[in-house]
Amino acid sequence: MTTTVTAIFQTAEQDPGERLAGLLPDFAGRAARYDEADEFAAANFEALKHIRLMSAAVPAEFGGDGLDVAALSPLLRTMARACSSTALAYAMHTHVVALMAWRWRNQKAPFDAMLTRIAREQIVLISSGGTDWLDSGGTARRVDGGFVIDAVKTFASGVPAGTMINTSAVYDDPEAGPTALHFMAPLSAREVAVEPTWRALGMRGTGSHTVRIQGFFVADAGVAARRPRGKWHPLFHMISMIAFPIIYSVYFGIAEAARDAALARVHGRPVTPQLIDLAGRMDTKLAAARIALDDMLATSATQPGLQTTNRIHQSRSNFVEAALAAVESALELVGGSGYLRDCPVERHFRDIQAARFHPLQPAAQRSYAGRLALGLDIDDA
Repeated sequence: MTTTVTAIFQTAEQDPGERLAGLLPDFAGRAARYDEADEFAAANFEALKHIRLMSAAVPAEFGGDGLDVAALSPLLRTMARACSSTALAYAMHTHVVALMAWRWRNQKAPFDAMLTRIAREQIVLISSGGTDWLDSGGTARRVDGGFVIDAVKTFASGVPAGTMINTSAVYDDPEAGPTALHFMAPLSAREVAVEPTWRALGMRGTGSHTVRIQGFFVADAGVAARRPRGKWHPLFHMISMIAFPIIYSVYFGIAEAARDAALARVHGRPVTPQLIDLAGRMDTKLAAARIALDDMLATSATQPGLQTTNRIHQSRSNFVEAALAAVESALELVGGSGYLRDCPVERHFRDIQAARFHPLQPAAQRSYAGRLALGLDIDDA
């Protein structure tokens, strides 16, 4: 049954981009400090909650802004230009919400209560999907009425601000074989602990710590999905279609910021053939990244399936190659001073390296594409 939330859950300023704009100077002012101290961007997340941006992807029927993937993209690009760590951690929450909203609209999935709660309370959902992916991780042991979970989940971006973790564990089903069970766990549960492990090359303010789950009980009714471990399931075609255009919008914002910072640094320098070449290479690679992101965004408006997933991840690979090259050119354009930590391009260069590590990484992506091209089963790799 659909629940309608009244206008009391809306802010006076309805446009989320305008609401965000007032926060960006503070985000930019704190970005270097968070990076330097390996500190989660906590104040930024509190500010995002205050302007009710945790529900940007929640349908208007439940009190959110109702933004789809294409509308979320410029929001994330803008946020990333100010603080990439804030934007990436926010994207990890937002893609989970956007997937729920898509499934509610298109499949009548019963996410009414959770979407309403996100809008009402501005709670933060934490994803472990990137490190779990098809194989999942951890164990689920069958007991009366449900399962007992033991698992360690790494790279849980935004977890210091999190309310619940959206994750999975593997049950060794005596009939069906290894089965990944998807569920949510409150981060406040005594069986759930956050271990402060996040010390990274870049994206230092994301608070992507480790979550340890020991002896947490999930009732049968709390299992949101079951799937064969290690196999492509319709859920992952939906995740591919929704999550990756959102996540890679952040990285495009970083590449844009690096480009602008580099040009500002070289303003007034003597114009040399090398300077012209590097600037041209930077902008050409940035254009290639933009084309790849635009294709991902266009694909997000289609329907999930084998070919949609292929197109998303091909564009993801093309995007990463181009965006990394654009920021590398920005660093070379600045020259030796770009190696110093008081130059913003240095931080942008480190932060964008994280774009390499989301699924599907290059070998897995090429295997998927190659198997489709040859008419082979994608699960028989």
